[in-house]
Amino acid sequence: MSRERIIPPTSPEEEHFIRSLRPQRLDECIGQGKVFEGLRISIQAAKERSEPVDHILLHGPPGLGKTTVAGVVANEMEANFVSTSGPALERGGDLMGILTNVERGDVLFIDEIHRLPRVVEELLYPAMEDFCVNFVIDKGVHARTLRYQLKPFTLIGATTRAGLLSSPLRERFGIVHHLDFFPVEDLRRVVHRSAAILEVTIADEGALEIARRARGTPRIANRLLRRVRDFAQVRADGRITGEVAREACEFEGVDAAGLDGLDRGLLRALIEVYGGGPVGIEALAATLNEEAQTLEEVVEPFLLKRGFLLRTPGGRKATAAAYDHVKMAPPERGQGHLWS
Repeated sequence: MSRERIIPPTSPEEEHFIRSLRPQRLDECIGQGKVFEGLRISIQAAKERSEPVDHILLHGPPGLGKTTVAGVVANEMEANFVSTSGPALERGGDLMGILTNVERGDVLFIDEIHRLPRVVEELLYPAMEDFCVNFVIDKGVHARTLRYQLKPFTLIGATTRAGLLSSPLRERFGIVHHLDFFPVEDLRRVVHRSAAILEVTIADEGALEIARRARGTPRIANRLLRRVRDFAQVRADGRITGEVAREACEFEGVDAAGLDGLDRGLLRALIEVYGGGPVGIEALAATLNEEAQTLEEVVEPFLLKRGFLLRTPGGRKATAAAYDHVKMAPPERGQGHLWS
């Protein structure tokens, strides 16, 4: 079975392309209305008090704009934006070097914050609460602790797995926002905005077709737009109509529901190999020769959102909609797992 992804690993060129389309200000942001309205209030209040914004935790599936939101907050506060990630901070010294160099009001963004090593996470506690870090000098009976005062800053943490954050870390964020999948209408507006930046001629039907297949995710919508733009340039007259967008997406293996080869492969494996489930994620990952974390963080959220998959105490189960989508007959009532 074909399991190619519509979204390959991000290359430097792809990352530059994504950055070029990111909003820079709150007024440019589309969707996530409650999130941006809440941030607008928090930012205005902080500016009126001449204080940094309170620490912010952003959580939700990949590609919904957590990094973009962090950059927008920094721009609105007219502050420096310092970016790193949980896996990059392997030792306490790595974090110390960053914290001791932040200026007043700077925004420190830590992506994948749930992957911070425990020793690094514990250094963050006093830094977030009291804007200080504690250095331990010498060992044993000669050990001493030196307190280093930091300049007030804003920490913005992003995670796709909020449940993996420890309670002490989670409780130190004053502002917590969940980013959810975008509705089609918001994604249509995202596609139109990106097409204008790229100077691509696109009909409303073309933008709508891309939006429908973008899995509720702006990052995927923008990458699909890039693929469709190339297809339209070579196979059409360069203008993206509804039909051109439909043909280009089908050519890339993206179906009408936004599922690609890996998504359909997971559903077929669940149905054909495991009788519709329930089955554990590790077994599915072994069958598909994929990482379990990839399935949990990238594939499953959208399948769950669309109602193709169920999570149960016994494992993953296919729904009636999944059988219908991959054009396979469901088991008879009383015989299959889904209806038993």
